Amino acid sequence: MFKTLQNALKVKELRKKIFYTLWMLIIVRLGSQIPVPGTDNTAIQSVLNSNSDAFGFLNSITGGSFEAFSIFALSISPYITASIIMQLMTLAIPALEEMQKDGEDGRKKIAKITRYVTVGLALIQAAVMSFSFSGQGLFGSDPQWHHYVTTLIILTAGSAMLMWIGERITEKGVGNGISIILTVNILSGIPSDIVTLRDAFVTGKSVPMAILSIVIILVIMIAMMIFVIYLQDGTRQIPVMYAKKTVGRRLIGGQSSSIPLKVNTAGVIPVIFASSLMSLPSIIGQFFTNQSTVVVRILQVLSPSCWFRFTDNTYPWYVSLGYILYVAMIIGFAYFYTSITFNPNEVSENIKKQGGSVPGIRPGKPTAEYFTKILNYLVFIGAIGLTIVCTVPLLCSGLSGIQSLSFGGTSIIIVVGVVLETLQQIESQMLVRNYKGFLNN
Repeated sequence: MFKTLQNALKVKELRKKIFYTLWMLIIVRLGSQIPVPGTDNTAIQSVLNSNSDAFGFLNSITGGSFEAFSIFALSISPYITASIIMQLMTLAIPALEEMQKDGEDGRKKIAKITRYVTVGLALIQAAVMSFSFSGQGLFGSDPQWHHYVTTLIILTAGSAMLMWIGERITEKGVGNGISIILTVNILSGIPSDIVTLRDAFVTGKSVPMAILSIVIILVIMIAMMIFVIYLQDGTRQIPVMYAKKTVGRRLIGGQSSSIPLKVNTAGVIPVIFASSLMSLPSIIGQFFTNQSTVVVRILQVLSPSCWFRFTDNTYPWYVSLGYILYVAMIIGFAYFYTSITFNPNEVSENIKKQGGSVPGIRPGKPTAEYFTKILNYLVFIGAIGLTIVCTVPLLCSGLSGIQSLSFGGTSIIIVVGVVLETLQQIESQMLVRNYKGFLNN
């Protein structure tokens, strides 16, 4: 990784792109420290302390902006949600599907619609946050109407600005801008995580126990990183042979290629969906002061902090049902998201039209069935891998009693995936530059 960055900095064009990306990220982090005028972030901090499960992940992907209730408190979550909605709507609305197939112009139109949807979602989220946390003392003891209006405008504008910065990074910098902003926000929480781990396992402990704790933590983190790298990079190559055919006076074809099917075809989307749905009841329940016994038990079942509290006898056995539901949702969303992003019938038809075939498989429907069979195995393996990555931090948190760590399984998948993708893009740009130099000579 460091060798790739070192070589990239030697190239003037890439060096400009890297520095441009860094300047944009500095602006993002500075904006994350500017609070919304007229608000008291201690109200948000008290809510986070009382319910870290519901708002902990939101605070981690915003880089602490949510806890500080800064102008970037919404972060780029409205844009991510809008992008997922547009992907789903493309399958449901024929006009959007045709627009997507309409080349570059169609993609620009969909991107424009996505921006409008992002602003609408940001406005809704800002309104919900403002009215919900006003009862917690966000605007003091006597909130006025202008507090709500100002907060709505600032939070919506902040989310739109982050979307614009992300698009500029994609256009003039390196990597996917939105993903890089999300990654930097997550990484910004590592110093506070280190302090939390130090207070829990080092402070007040004997030197041998402190060293042993540090070694165990490092081994777990490195093992998780390596596992995620293999999970993200793992692919199944499907060979495809193309028949020779005569075009005019030339004989073309006859070559072979392969179609790579990723093991983790759905990426981090299933985990985000499952985590969001599992945390939704806790978020709603947080705004009800008088909770019945039934509501409390439901929140216990759905709260990740309760799933692995083996040392706490106050939590009954049925809280493990929440973890079973969580795993089932990850697997279900993995299959669902893969089904809308990869169409075996369409891929099979494209191969058939180009005169290709999978060795040993007849073109057409048998090829589509073969792709479906292979894909089902890969999706299941990828979903189990995602479950393992998400379970290990929860298990460690339950055993240690630490509930405030932001660098969990979802964050690890996002950070590793974005870093690998960015490095691959830098390497490809360097490779293109070398090819241009060879051709120019």
